[in-house]
Amino acid sequence: MTREFIGLLLATALGTAVLTAQQPAAQPAPATQAPVAQAPAESDDASTMDIGAPTIKIGVNEVNLIFTVTDRHGRYNPNLKQSDFALLDDQKAPAHVTSFHQQINLPLRVGLLIDASSSIHSRFQFEQQSATEFLLQTMKSRNDRAFVMGFDVVPNITADWSNNLDALQTGVNRLKPGGGTALYDALYTACHDKLLGIGRGQEPVRKAIILLSDGSDNQSHVYLNEAVKECQRSETIIYAISTNWTPSRGEGDKVMQQLATDTGGQSFFPPSVEDISKSFTDIQEELRSQYALTYTPADFKMDGAFRPIYLFCNDRRYQVRARKGYFAPRQ
Repeated sequence: MTREFIGLLLATALGTAVLTAQQPAAQPAPATQAPVAQAPAESDDASTMDIGAPTIKIGVNEVNLIFTVTDRHGRYNPNLKQSDFALLDDQKAPAHVTSFHQQINLPLRVGLLIDASSSIHSRFQFEQQSATEFLLQTMKSRNDRAFVMGFDVVPNITADWSNNLDALQTGVNRLKPGGGTALYDALYTACHDKLLGIGRGQEPVRKAIILLSDGSDNQSHVYLNEAVKECQRSETIIYAISTNWTPSRGEGDKVMQQLATDTGGQSFFPPSVEDISKSFTDIQEELRSQYALTYTPADFKMDGAFRPIYLFCNDRRYQVRARKGYFAPRQ
């Protein structure tokens, strides 16, 4: 299928979706109303939650798609409208577009995954400092939450879900360089245990993993494709910051690139350890400069199958970065 044909098909598809979104939504009968999934509890003091904040419920038969739009120079464009985009879900136009938002400020759910293997011992302290600065600059809303995980042979949660900056900073400082590297196990565990289910059937949130690693793996029990699928299943975006400072690009860099691309995130290859902080700054800016589109797919089935997503901007001066698809929930 050529790009031109896909573009024409997509333009037609979202045109249909826009018209659908403008029509009054039919009220579903109680007997056919989709069940609401329960998300895993996050360990937080209830007193830290914002009182009176608007709550939007997302049904299990709806998709909340968060995406980024940039020009060829990487500059964000926050002023586009729904009609500027073309969307296909499993090769079909959405049955109904529920909402479209620019410059959204959804609550953050961020996992900070830091490679603590022996291979990064010499630069570990600087990485800790950059990670701490990122948390201090990013966690601004009382509804934001983050956790800290270090990994060598096994993943280790040093700070669980919290918006307490002191607790998160302590979690970063508790990380110590260890032995081998089980990167895929750490990603799988973070997505399966901490992020899976959050945001489905409740108020939508923006889920992301910030991965700081050289991309090497020599200890994992799961494969790379299994880790990627679990990230897609938990609808989590990966921002990968490489700690490979060598001029050549190895297999680890390809892994970091794939993790970001397959989940709708971005990979960064800073030329030196001193440039890590800029990568964190770029991620922070992107997390506050995205769009959100909520829609009901056509022919939706709760069968656990993977449904590919194609999202493009009709103005070819802009590029859209979004996840490649998602796994439908099971009945």
